[in-house]
Parts: sequence; structure tokens; C-alpha cells
Amino acid sequence: MTHRTPAASGKHLLIVDDDRLVLATLAAGLANMGYQLSTAESAEDAQAWLAGGQRPDLAILDVRMQGHDGLYLARRLHELDHIPFMMLSAYSDAQTVEKATLSGALGYVVKPADIGQLVPAIEAALARANELQDLRLTRAQLQRALDDERNISMATGIFMREHRLKRSDAFALLRSTARKDRRKLADVADEVVLASEALAGR
Repeated sequence: MTHRTPAASGKHLLIVDDDRLVLATLAAGLANMGYQLSTAESAEDAQAWLAGGQRPDLAILDVRMQGHDGLYLARRLHELDHIPFMMLSAYSDAQTVEKATLSGALGYVVKPADIGQLVPAIEAALARANELQDLRLTRAQLQRALDDERNISMATGIFMREHRLKRSDAFALLRSTARKDRRKLADVADEVVLASEALAGR
């Protein structure tokens, strides 16, 4: 595993290829274009590097390597870490391209590829990765909002039962409790629901 940081630091790329000449050539060319570069000569080497907590902005994977191949590593990146990746391969048959696409690849470049060809593909993949990250964040925020609404509704129902109140009065009590404690309504609702579930589980 090698790591290189150019003077004009850009996005961090991880290149994984078992051909040392290809690896060195790509790393040097992309470093000259302003990218930060880390390299690995196998999927196993890359996984060991990632296990140390490193996270590139984009991984560029050779499809066929000794040991675990690039498609195996692609699945690991996609499923476990949500690390965006593109494929770089000497093989352009439809079956290999389809496997790469289904694994979540954001691009597929056929060797031999010079830096002039590779940079636009890298930039397109990085742009797509940003879009996907924004979608994940939006989805997570929406899910949190839905969870908050559900817990507030449940907490209101618990107050109705415990204090024999109408829904509007129970909600008002929940809201006044949050204001008195200077806390978010959703956080107070979470506590009420968790406390009720704990009592029910006794």
C-alpha cells in the first residue's frame, strides 16, 4: 500500500490493481492532475487499508485480480461502507460490464486508458457519488421525521391513557413538558415511549 499527496490536494482516490506498472502509471498521472492517491495491489490489501479507518472519495477497481477480484471488493465497498467506486478493466464484454453495473459501479473504463480519458470518468463518478450521498441524507432525514411523528403520536396516546386526557390536552401536556425542560418535543416523546415500553416489558 502506498500513499501520495500532491501539493495541489484534490479528491482522495484509491486505486486497486494487481498490475504494478498500471498502478504506478495511473497513480503518477492522477497525482499530477491534483488528486490524492492511495494504491493497493489486491482486494485483500485494500480491505486491510480500509479497516484502518481510511475512506477515499472514490475507489477505482480492476475487475480481474488474483485472490478476491474487483467485483468482490466492489460488493464490500457498496454494501458495508457505501464507498463509491468505478471499474477499470481490460475486459469489455457485456457480461462483465453488467456485473459491474449491478454491483453499483458509477463508471466503467476499458484499459488501456490514458489520464485524459480517465479524468472525465472520475469526475462524473464523483459527481454521481455526491448526488447519491445527498439522496441518502434526505432519506435519513425523512425517516427521522417520520419516526419523530410516530413517537409524538404514541407519547400523546400514553399521556391520554395515563392522565385521562383528551388528545389535544395530552399533546399540550407533552409540549409543555418539553418547553419546561428546554428540550425538543421529539426527544421527550422518545423518553415517554421508551419508559412505557420498559414498564410493559416487566
